[in-house]
Amino acid sequence: MTTSQHPDSQRQGGILWLLNRLPDWFGFVFGGLGRSLLMVMVFLVLVLSVPLIIAPLTIWQQTIVAILLMLIGWFVVRLEQQQTQQQTSEYLHLFLVWLSIVTTFRYLYYRTSYTLNLDSWVNGSLSILLFGAELYAIATLLLAYFQTLKLKDRQPVDLSAYPKDQWFSVDIYIPTYNEDVEIVRKTALAAMAIDYPPEKKHVYVLDDGRKDLERREKLRQICKELGCTMLTRDNNDHAKAGNINTAMQRTTGEIILILDCDHIPTRQFLLHTVGFFYDSKVALVQTPHWFYNPDPFERNLLTQGRVPVNNELFYKVLQKGNDFWNAAFFCGSAAVFRKDYVQEVGGIAVETVTEDCHTSLRLHSKGYKSVYYDKIMVAGLAPERFSAYVGQQVRWARGMAQILRLENPLFNPRLKLSLAQRLCYFSATSHFFFGFPRLMYAIAPILYLLLGVDLIRGLGTETLAYALPHILLAMNANYITYKTVRFSFWNEIFEYAMAFQDGLVTFMALLNPKLGKFNVTAKGTMVNKRSFDWNSAQVPVIVSILLLVSLMTVPFWLILRPEDQEAVIINAAWSVFNLLLLVAAILVAFEQPQLRRAHRLDRQLTAIIYSQDQTWTGKTLDASETGCRILLENWPNLPDQIELELVGDFGARAFLNGQIIRVTPQNDNQIIVAVDFVDPTPVQFDALVLVLYSDVNQWYSQERQNLDNPLGSLRFLMTGLFRAFRDPKPAQKVTVRKQISAAAQIYWEGRFHTATATEINTRTVRLELSEKTIHNLDDMRHNKPPVGILVSQYSTDPLPKRLIAQVETVELPGRMTNNPYSPTSTASPTVIELRFPKNLDHQQGDKIKQLLKTLK
Repeated sequence: MTTSQHPDSQRQGGILWLLNRLPDWFGFVFGGLGRSLLMVMVFLVLVLSVPLIIAPLTIWQQTIVAILLMLIGWFVVRLEQQQTQQQTSEYLHLFLVWLSIVTTFRYLYYRTSYTLNLDSWVNGSLSILLFGAELYAIATLLLAYFQTLKLKDRQPVDLSAYPKDQWFSVDIYIPTYNEDVEIVRKTALAAMAIDYPPEKKHVYVLDDGRKDLERREKLRQICKELGCTMLTRDNNDHAKAGNINTAMQRTTGEIILILDCDHIPTRQFLLHTVGFFYDSKVALVQTPHWFYNPDPFERNLLTQGRVPVNNELFYKVLQKGNDFWNAAFFCGSAAVFRKDYVQEVGGIAVETVTEDCHTSLRLHSKGYKSVYYDKIMVAGLAPERFSAYVGQQVRWARGMAQILRLENPLFNPRLKLSLAQRLCYFSATSHFFFGFPRLMYAIAPILYLLLGVDLIRGLGTETLAYALPHILLAMNANYITYKTVRFSFWNEIFEYAMAFQDGLVTFMALLNPKLGKFNVTAKGTMVNKRSFDWNSAQVPVIVSILLLVSLMTVPFWLILRPEDQEAVIINAAWSVFNLLLLVAAILVAFEQPQLRRAHRLDRQLTAIIYSQDQTWTGKTLDASETGCRILLENWPNLPDQIELELVGDFGARAFLNGQIIRVTPQNDNQIIVAVDFVDPTPVQFDALVLVLYSDVNQWYSQERQNLDNPLGSLRFLMTGLFRAFRDPKPAQKVTVRKQISAAAQIYWEGRFHTATATEINTRTVRLELSEKTIHNLDDMRHNKPPVGILVSQYSTDPLPKRLIAQVETVELPGRMTNNPYSPTSTASPTVIELRFPKNLDHQQGDKIKQLLKTLK
């Protein structure tokens, strides 16, 4: 007997069946298209779409079309979320891109034809400025669509297919200037541990900090200890680029790996990248940058890893799109290049402060290939303070503007680039010009509400009927490629936070590309208390105040100019939205204190706890250079001090002494043990660094599971103000003691009193007296005197441990039930809490540790 399916289920099944066939159909029709033919096809589709762009419609017809377009966009996104085939998602993305481009050009056609306000020079000038900002945004959108038409995912070339004597020789460069030597040490240590034949790998620390002789001598000792080579020069010409160029004249490797001094590499780095160079046209292999500490946006907005950081969009999407067009570029670190080809183009470029991208441009112009391999293989430090973050972004903005001004990658005939490469480089070099357009969006509603300057003629329902499909379909199209790397509205926050600084520096770089110099980004600093970075946030603060004042004028406009009601309401809503984003941008400058001594990594390492000739094995939930949290599948009776072994993904091991500071039950079978590492030796610390950062198969940020939810993202932003002003509360330490039942005697006022030791750790012990053998307990509780104690497993042991301890508390006997006359009630014992004095650790510390091992 069969049952008939519901019609809706049948329709849904039919739609999914069609979608599952899309890859085969498209592959059959377009499978042979190369990059050039693909560009021709895209151009033809856009030309054929012109009638859709310019077709005249009444306001009600346009409104109906707008609603239909937005519903189509919503429906396609929902379909894409159900897909398991990557190709189907790509084709749905292409469909939404086409639909978004048509609606965008339709909006642009309407905007140009009907809404420019040229009534006066004031209105005209400001109206054209706003229109220019929109043109920049549309151009950026179209360039991003082009870059992400196809994302290229690469697999490494297996080096084992080549005899080891044919492997390339590799020099590893670690440029440094004034960074903390311990930061450099960790990177050099991990570089020495990279898997590669030792005779074909050489590590060089390139020190440019010639003014700090004490620091240089420390670096020299570190290099000698680790077995790497230190190179110096007698000048600082051209900063990092000059440092690398000088080193290339003094080393002999065929391939060079560049690592910023805070970028700790994993041991697989060379095995996964060097194989690409067996293609003789490959000049460069770039890998992602990843930071294990929260940047100012994460820390100050307290996102706790729930929101992708700023660079994920670039490394997870845009660089993979660039790679499809052979336009992936060098990003300054975590990259390998062929030395001969770089020297052929004059070395690392020195004319701009973004020498990395500039060098790539010249390599591509020579006809060489680049490779982008999307596997995180370095763990770096992001700037801790917002001011340092701003300085880093400003340097990138200045450098990209310098390249645009000096090289003009879009039109320069001297550059032998393909059209696709020109578009990709133009997109990269023009990206940081968002500053003034973003500020223009912020002040446009202010100008209307405060001064009556009408930047958009006839702003109302008709304008929304053209603008909303353009905005929402762009969000829908980008959602498919950006859903794990850039959440809704966060791009606007990034841009508002940096708008003024980026706008100013890019404008000045266009006027004079020789302005500015290479600045080293400060890293490894500690933020110990809350503070507000006024210098970095003063423009967003001023604009926010103006927005608040302009919103106060809304009632007056509605009363005095009821005929402009639609324009007033739209500008008011625009102002509220801008204000929400600006407040979030301002909060980024509200520095939140760092509660941890070291940054935690979400590493799941095998952890083995040793105590009393017993072992317990668990998994770390997270780990840092100072401690870890371990999940155990049982409830062991542990002392507070333990020996611990951490095992990396490939078997590297670190043996450490630990202090248990907290035990948290998870359920009936599991507990979480929080451990502080106690005084690791230099050898132990080096082993820990290798386990944490080097012995890594895949960093946990390689794949992000949570997806963008526009409404959830907006709600999260709206609660940011409450999170920012919440008092940070670090986790409290809890006394952890081993549970025992041992014989004890307490010596006080010339007499021994029998007791039972029930709990002990390295600092305290708990004694219970079953009878009131001490008559003046009130004096003991009040005076808290030092006393002597004898402790052994059994009362018959001939040699109990003799210890001195300080009385801390005395709990007098009580009853175990509320009814003292109950025949079943029992009196609780007298409890004395004692603490071992620290000044006696050298005399009795070993005795206490021996007791912790032997007592049960």
